[in-house]
Amino acid sequence: MSKISNISVVGLGKLGLCLAAVFAEKDYSVTGIDVDKSKIDSVNNGKSPIFEPGLDEMISSNKTRLKATDDFDTIKNTDATFVVVPTPSDESGEFSLEFVTPVMKKIGKVLSSKTGYHLVVLCSTVMPNSMDSVVRPVLESTSGKKCGKDFGLCYNPEFIALGDVIKGFLNPDFILVGESDAKAGEMISEVHQKISNAPIQRMNFVNAEIAKIAVNSFVTMKISFANTLAEICENMPGGDVEKITSAIGKDKRIGTAYLKGALGYGGPCFPRDNVAFARFANKVGIDAQLAVATHDINIKQVNRIVNLVESIGVKPPAKVGVLGLTYKPKTNVTEESQSLMLVNLLSEKGFQVYAYDPAFVNSSENVVNPKITLTKNMEDCIIPSELCIIATPWEEFSKIDKSKFSNKIILDCWRMFARDGLTNALRYLVAGKNPND
Repeated sequence: MSKISNISVVGLGKLGLCLAAVFAEKDYSVTGIDVDKSKIDSVNNGKSPIFEPGLDEMISSNKTRLKATDDFDTIKNTDATFVVVPTPSDESGEFSLEFVTPVMKKIGKVLSSKTGYHLVVLCSTVMPNSMDSVVRPVLESTSGKKCGKDFGLCYNPEFIALGDVIKGFLNPDFILVGESDAKAGEMISEVHQKISNAPIQRMNFVNAEIAKIAVNSFVTMKISFANTLAEICENMPGGDVEKITSAIGKDKRIGTAYLKGALGYGGPCFPRDNVAFARFANKVGIDAQLAVATHDINIKQVNRIVNLVESIGVKPPAKVGVLGLTYKPKTNVTEESQSLMLVNLLSEKGFQVYAYDPAFVNSSENVVNPKITLTKNMEDCIIPSELCIIATPWEEFSKIDKSKFSNKIILDCWRMFARDGLTNALRYLVAGKNPND
């Protein structure tokens, strides 16, 4: 079996650069390839161009093993190429290969003049049948070589959460591999065994492609179920979703992970993977009612929180402070963020909205509409507000000086505070519990 010592990674985005850094950390010689010169220069200077915990330190400590370039010909000097480029959703909800196909053509061209076996690995999420119907044929036609003989091909999508990408690469629950042949599967398994002890699930392309979107579709279903429980509890005297989910989560058939009634899911993966799962099922003649219902429930969660605000007597034009704009903590990503949707909906309804997020301190990025006041610190968000909503569970929000909330209402969507540490001079409400209790 061919040994891998030199790796190239195409696409130095939030996942690709972290993957390249992890490979370097594990003593591989790594070349990152990207079209963005600023990213290339930053990496070559030992700095991270991306907001992700731990990444800057990892790049700095592996400067001798991690380099970046825009030259695809450097692939000739590597044993394996990992492709981590965007696969945006099209209007139908399917994943587009508009960035994957050109990259595979460039890789194929390089392979046409390379001697020896080379492993190509696609990490980007794609629709089922993409590897067999598009990716493999493109590589074969542009290289003039045969997949499974002259080069190997694997589909190796990651199950990574932004804000914990490095941790996710180093400590995955499992590794999913779709392989063109046994040799390709053995080579990528060797790489992963050097990184973690996670079990490796090897299969053909189509099963791996379905498995990838099935995982996220199932997790989103669990989130929406918990949020349905939360809404029931908010409308039932004595109802408390945390009591319920902590109890039923003890059943090993259910488990507690992602079973927390709060806000809905967001980000660059969960919403679109669930929609893609339903779309794919529909293409093969199956009505994926669970996936469709999960999506419908999720898009109603922001309205649920606004209705809860109005049910406790807070009406426009009251001043409302919202803590958190990103879709989750430890990232600056606001794609499909329910926290961001929340501040915009509150503003549209006539509330005076103040918002604060740790990822946007001193940032010029325009993430909210002009009517919303984006503050530089928590205090400036809290002090003028009658009601404060904790919308994203950043750890620093749990450490707020509780006296700042005197004579205010807190609506904590994530139940971050212990009630015994709160002053009596405020009203503390949580999502998933009847507000009159």
